[in-house]
Amino acid sequence: MSDRSAAPGGLALVESLVNTLDIESGADALDTAQGRALFGLTEGEVEEARALRESLRAALLAHAGHAPHRPVTPLGELLASAPLVVAVDERDGSACLAPPGPADGASLLSRTAAAVAQALVAGTWTRLKACEAVTCHWAYYDRSPAGRGRWCSMQVCGARAKMRRYRSK
Repeated sequence: MSDRSAAPGGLALVESLVNTLDIESGADALDTAQGRALFGLTEGEVEEARALRESLRAALLAHAGHAPHRPVTPLGELLASAPLVVAVDERDGSACLAPPGPADGASLLSRTAAAVAQALVAGTWTRLKACEAVTCHWAYYDRSPAGRGRWCSMQVCGARAKMRRYRSK
């Protein structure tokens, strides 16, 4: 849905995971082998990935000041079981939380937890939001100066909301 550029850093993973489901059409990219391959998932891991996706969506709706779209497992509970290690770069001594082992072989849960942790440190976590349109809830990174973006796209969801508001007057 969104015409915005991707979220920065590891938040791009979170954004792309949330956006695997098109709520309006019901199409779920995790139903396809190609969609699962983007996240390194097997068919057996899809249900856990869906639970993570919907918990992330609820958190992103909260960032935008909205109630969860449906009952979900709290994101904190899911991420609590994600193994992370403190990785220190030997060249410059910088450190970050990262999934244990090679990043491409780490679980989606661990990669997501690392992305959230890095975004918290960078101060960008709350800028990742979900569109307020109930037929959308697409994830987008809010680059507005005041951080008050409401829709994934002004041309689609924003225009629809404004037209509904205009017609109701």
